[in-house]
Amino acid sequence: MSHGFADFSNPVFVGLKNCREYVSVKTITEPYSAIQITTFNRAQNIDIFKRDHMQLYVDSNFASPYAMSAFVCLRTKEIDFDLKVIDLGSHQNLSADYVHRSITSRVPTLVEGNFSLSESSAIAEYLEEIHPTPNVYPSNVQDRAKARQVQAWLRSDLLALREDRTTEVIFYKPSLIALTPAGKLAAEKLIQVATLLLGDGRQNLFGSWSIADTDLALMLNRLIFNDDPVPEFLKKYAEIQWRNQAIREWVKMTRPVVR
Repeated sequence: MSHGFADFSNPVFVGLKNCREYVSVKTITEPYSAIQITTFNRAQNIDIFKRDHMQLYVDSNFASPYAMSAFVCLRTKEIDFDLKVIDLGSHQNLSADYVHRSITSRVPTLVEGNFSLSESSAIAEYLEEIHPTPNVYPSNVQDRAKARQVQAWLRSDLLALREDRTTEVIFYKPSLIALTPAGKLAAEKLIQVATLLLGDGRQNLFGSWSIADTDLALMLNRLIFNDDPVPEFLKKYAEIQWRNQAIREWVKMTRPVVR
């Protein structure tokens, strides 16, 4: 089934249509600073038009794994939203206006009318509540709990790996610096946990795709994109996940030069 994703690599955005849905993409006023995606889904259009237009605030480098996760949720659910960028390098996230919106001063932050929400996993769960389909979490309640466990673990552990292999190795260029001893231990733990979850060769964590797959694949790619040792079956898993159309859109974003 087509999810109607826009091709951001094409300078002329064209509406996509099939028997179930119509998708159109409106203009970009500045390079990727305000992307407005308008979706009309016949099965959900009544609910869509009752809600306020959404805005998603992300980092201007398009390097935050959490911003990417929220972006993938919105695009998967074909929700109408504007993409707004925040320059973390110049501390725009500490401005009074943004602090009022995000509370945590972090990206991503989702704004819907007078309501705002930060933290990517909270955003994913909120979107799942208000737009249940297409789903980004497993339908089985125990699998859904496990998916949230994976997300929570990826966000709270493996700090040394996240420091040694920032997402610049994925979205910019590899690091020439070897993993620290702590980073190696974190990498080993990541591979151990991923092996327990995926060792039977499955392509998704819980049967069909979930947003936890996107989060886990990104963490694995911190090693894979830097040519650090990773078992072949985990490389294959991450490669399959990286084919996701919403991830491909995020990867193609125009990024400023980082020196």
